Amino acid sequence: MFGKFFRASRNRAFIDKIHGDIVAAARHPAFYGEYGVPDTLEGRFELLTLHAALVLRHLTRAPAPGPDLAQDVSNAVFRHFDVALREMGVGDITVPKRIKKMAEAFLGRAQAYDAALLQANDQQLGAALARNVYGRPPVDVAGAAAKPAHWRLARYVRASEAVLAGAAPDKFGRGGIAFPDPTAIP
Repeated sequence: MFGKFFRASRNRAFIDKIHGDIVAAARHPAFYGEYGVPDTLEGRFELLTLHAALVLRHLTRAPAPGPDLAQDVSNAVFRHFDVALREMGVGDITVPKRIKKMAEAFLGRAQAYDAALLQANDQQLGAALARNVYGRPPVDVAGAAAKPAHWRLARYVRASEAVLAGAAPDKFGRGGIAFPDPTAIP
């Protein structure tokens, strides 16, 4: 079924397309405006990590070759992190150390999001997003007059999860990953 996507010449283009869709979704201006995500290196890393974790979660659970695709996408994400660090002027000796720290952060966040999504626990998901994306402790929704941005981001994550659940991995490279429009999430 997926065979045509795994010819050496097409595999790279397929993975680059998936990676490009993740990056495009993470760079949506609404996240840095309406959602209040800090438009900093850390804020951009957090949104890229969030979107990549959602895609990797889906691919890992898909039938073969989904897990292999997940590994290829993960490799592409970290290859681009490496390039970005070097473009920022980080030295050759320091890059591997920074990549290791980024990998640990990435894995920790992916596990936190996965656990919350597996348990369908909106409180846990909101807390993970508040802590990681916004860098602050979560605010209890019941006691808040206005819902904090991390609750809106949690609804976006749920909408993204629904979109990804309905998409076959072989369609990612052809039609792209259609993440929901963040401005359409109330």
